[in-house]
Amino acid sequence: MWMPPGQNQSWVSEFILLGFSSDPMTNRILFIAFLLLYLSSVLGNGFIVTLICLDMHLHTPMYFFLCILSQLDMGSVTTTMPQMLVHLLTQSQTISFAGCWLQMYVFGALGLCECILFVVMAYDRYVAICYPLRYTVILSHGLCTRLSAGTYACGFFFSLIHTFLTMRLPYCGPNMVNHYFCEGPSVRSLACMDTRLIEMVDLVISVFMVVAPLSLIVASYIRIVQAILKIKSNQARCKVFSTCASHLTVITFFYGPAIYIYIRPNSSYSPEQDKQISLFYNVFTALLNPVVYTLRNKDIKRAFLKVMGRGTGAW
Repeated sequence: MWMPPGQNQSWVSEFILLGFSSDPMTNRILFIAFLLLYLSSVLGNGFIVTLICLDMHLHTPMYFFLCILSQLDMGSVTTTMPQMLVHLLTQSQTISFAGCWLQMYVFGALGLCECILFVVMAYDRYVAICYPLRYTVILSHGLCTRLSAGTYACGFFFSLIHTFLTMRLPYCGPNMVNHYFCEGPSVRSLACMDTRLIEMVDLVISVFMVVAPLSLIVASYIRIVQAILKIKSNQARCKVFSTCASHLTVITFFYGPAIYIYIRPNSSYSPEQDKQISLFYNVFTALLNPVVYTLRNKDIKRAFLKVMGRGTGAW
């Protein structure tokens, strides 16, 4: 509720994250389940990063970007999950205003970085399939470094705009966020003023950072499909397409929930549904990435066997 200037107002200094349940027994069960998911996600993505760093044969543009994706996934789940695990075991579910600001900023930045990184990875597949002989020449180490730096710069810059506009709103109570972390739409719904202008700016940023990258990915894959259809051998065609299947799977699971939450009419806002969908693209997508990229990846399997053999030899 908006209060006119000059009237006494008490601004909130902290928020209460309601989470998923208020029942202690349910929270203990959720703690065990989410702890296993968190550890699996971090260990799985850490496994990929370690293998890529240790095996020289994986020092290619494709695995360079996959390494960055795994780092972003580890950062994203670590931004939200540890605090949620603490809240599941303790009676206190508060987060300071500054802590909420920081969590919203870092989570948003890492998510936007992933949006842009998927475009870079699509471009990598486009060059690898359409220009295989010039692959390492076009995607040189210098270009890969600049693309990754640009990805981080754009993600953290646009997240700063989103977070600044959301957290500068007046919050004079209530301070209960119906979510398990400080996500923009959930926090903004507590503001005691009209937020339509902020929502419009947020929508523009979302379209620019989600729809535009997705359009570039679609354009890249149209060219890739055209190149694949020119291959006469069915076996070779299937082999080439399988190199893109992992990327397409991860994109689908990431962009689907993100579009639903951030690009939709504000009237369709549903806190309970948002929590479940946020949990999916935050935790399950990060857990799914290592599985998708390693299940049918011969290079990763070969690198794993080599590292294990090296470790066995050392013993």
